Amino acid sequence: MAVELNEDLIQQVEQLVEQKADEKLLDLFGDIHHADIAEILDDLEQRSVTYVIKLLGSEKTAEVLMELDDDDREKILENLSAREIASEIQEMDTDDAADILAELDLIIRQRVIAYLDDEEHASNILELLKYDENSAGGLMAKELVKINENRSVTNCMSQMREQAEEVTRVHSIYVVDDQDRLKGRLSLKDLLTAASSANISDIYITKVDFVDVNTEGEEVARIMQKYDLEAIPVVNELGRLMGRVTIDDMVDFIKEEAERDYQLAAGISEDVDSGDTVWQLTRARLPWLILALIGGFISVNVLGLFQPAMRAHEVLFFFVPLIAAMAGNVGVQSSAIVLQGLANKSLKGTLWQRLIKEILLSLLNGFILAILLICGSVFILGLDFTIGLTVAISLISVILTASMIGTLIPIILDKQGIDPAMATGPFITTSNDICGILIFFSIAKWILGF
Repeated sequence: MAVELNEDLIQQVEQLVEQKADEKLLDLFGDIHHADIAEILDDLEQRSVTYVIKLLGSEKTAEVLMELDDDDREKILENLSAREIASEIQEMDTDDAADILAELDLIIRQRVIAYLDDEEHASNILELLKYDENSAGGLMAKELVKINENRSVTNCMSQMREQAEEVTRVHSIYVVDDQDRLKGRLSLKDLLTAASSANISDIYITKVDFVDVNTEGEEVARIMQKYDLEAIPVVNELGRLMGRVTIDDMVDFIKEEAERDYQLAAGISEDVDSGDTVWQLTRARLPWLILALIGGFISVNVLGLFQPAMRAHEVLFFFVPLIAAMAGNVGVQSSAIVLQGLANKSLKGTLWQRLIKEILLSLLNGFILAILLICGSVFILGLDFTIGLTVAISLISVILTASMIGTLIPIILDKQGIDPAMATGPFITTSNDICGILIFFSIAKWILGF
């Protein structure tokens, strides 16, 4: 059932833990969804969290652990013995169990594996740990339902029932050959309507979307989104069925990738959250702030080159923030569109076609903004028309340059195998600030002649 998280509920749980009222705690958590339990635990003291985890059965707490933040889960695991962690992992799907083990110290991981009673489960988990965590192999679960193409419908029913007991949700029934190579999928409707004596080879569907164990997570997400798949089978280099990636795991992956890209775009170099230590947050933010500081020094030096201009036309100085802001904003807008296209594989046309489109867009926006700027400078600020024209031409040039930088940098980084999300935020803003100031005063010098 859904539960409303409030201060009274948190206090009630804390009091029950203090009183060691185990039966009341079990009754309280009995009908609550594991995701809601995780949310409750997030607001409890660490001592109480550990107590509740140890009290609830492993079947329930295994699901709760996967709903917690990585840092909160790490603190809980530190207070559990290797045997207790093993009992939790025993109840998890292989992909979730592999994620938990990957977070543990190597020595503790080995102890936990030694306590696993199910050797096949342990072997499957160890296999998943070999793959990159952001690949299809690292995202897949070993639990699935598969049948041999040479079996009859009657002969495969018991086999499917046995496999289905280990699967939380059966999205598809996969068909393999004698070498375990993926051949297709079986429709539940066809299975139910087929004659008992019919062979699987006569009724299965040969068309099936799949990915390789080494396929990157972003590509897996793109394929699942394109074909509206709830699950997709994963094969190895020989075409053998290794596992499947389900939609719930892919949603978690997309969420983590979006958060990481957002932090990169904001100039945060490590995966951190608000609950991390001051040192961790500083270490994540400082590199890009240092870059911005260096960029600021360069901007100051560029301004120093045009001191005669500011003496002759002091009003130009007051337009510097406007020019810098427009350069940064346009650059971020252009790079954001390119990043979206790269992520969705929807970036159409050649690089030149992309640039020409950005140039036309920049010229249109630039001319509209330039007209507004001239009108504001002359009629509102009462400045000379020549000054307004100078700033307007500079604005068009800056917008044009910033859009080209914002378009080119992400594409170049992507081709070099570098995450293009780094191109947004401080990087684009700082580079465009410098270029904007340089362009502004160069055009002013050309028009005003100082």
